[in-house]
Amino acid sequence: MTQALVPAPAPAGLPARSVPSGPRRVLRAVAVASCLPYLSLKLAWIAGSRVGIPDGSSLLDHRGVMVVANTVTVLMDAAVIVLALLLTQAWGRRTPAWLLVLPMWAATGLLTPIMAGFPAQLAVRALGGSGSGADTGREPFLDEWVFGVVYGGFILQGLSLGLLFALYARDRWGHVGRGRVRELAPAGRAARWCAVAAAALALYPAVLRLLWACGSTAGLDAARAAERTSDFSVLQVLEAGYLAAAAAGGLMLAFRWGRALPARVPLALAWLGSGAVACWAAWLSVTSLGPVDEVTERPTAATLLSYAVQMIIGVLVVAVGVRSLRAGAGAGERVAGGARPGEGRAAGGGGA
Repeated sequence: MTQALVPAPAPAGLPARSVPSGPRRVLRAVAVASCLPYLSLKLAWIAGSRVGIPDGSSLLDHRGVMVVANTVTVLMDAAVIVLALLLTQAWGRRTPAWLLVLPMWAATGLLTPIMAGFPAQLAVRALGGSGSGADTGREPFLDEWVFGVVYGGFILQGLSLGLLFALYARDRWGHVGRGRVRELAPAGRAARWCAVAAAALALYPAVLRLLWACGSTAGLDAARAAERTSDFSVLQVLEAGYLAAAAAGGLMLAFRWGRALPARVPLALAWLGSGAVACWAAWLSVTSLGPVDEVTERPTAATLLSYAVQMIIGVLVVAVGVRSLRAGAGAGERVAGGARPGEGRAAGGGGA
């Protein structure tokens, strides 16, 4: 039987302490503090302030839309504070798994592209690359310092939340990801089909992103095609990488490829890849519904199709991961319960 997903000895899987440890308190403080600059800016803009918004910015053209969008993003960032508290408080240990995992997956998907993309863009610029406002002939969207403050805060949020979730998951689900890939429970036919479908679908957006990174304008709106910079190319390469990670994680879980690798590897690839692919595409799809100043700035059908495909890929890979974890947990419970071969079927009529 598998050793990869054997449950922890204690059913609750959580320590009895009600006071978080020192490192967790520090991480919680970092997570909360890193939200404050972003929340302050957003609330100031909602109140009518123009701090960080230069004259001529398109943000000033649609006051009502900006208020609604900023209100939504304030709520999203406030959710980071709620998650930080949930991961470090006694009541958080009693939270249903789905109520924690779903927002953490979404947070991972929205923060990962920023955590990887912003430092990569800065590195390329340091080597002579062009930034987002270089030689475009248009008024800047925001003052340059705003990006540093906001994205720096997002990076700290991602790091602190990620570490807090890792500590929480170790306490509550310490059995998940133990052992090697070869010890994972065999996936069913449905999970394998989902993994294959996700990998096949990933080809379209991945090829499209790589073409854009290499200079092609196929499928790009006219405004984007005319204003491409190294910042844009960096993001396209990274998005292709997220697609590859999602597809690889799903296939490894479904077919147990890379049998000697730790089981945490495909789980991490599936988690990070599916989140970045699906959640970021969902966010871009929503933002694409907002008003634009010119028709040339509207996303093309090829771009919108890539967003839809990415959301489907994310759902398929998540389905594979959930199926793999459930199968492993069921097998682990039979081992932990001391059942002899065939005993579980005789007692439960083939349950689990």
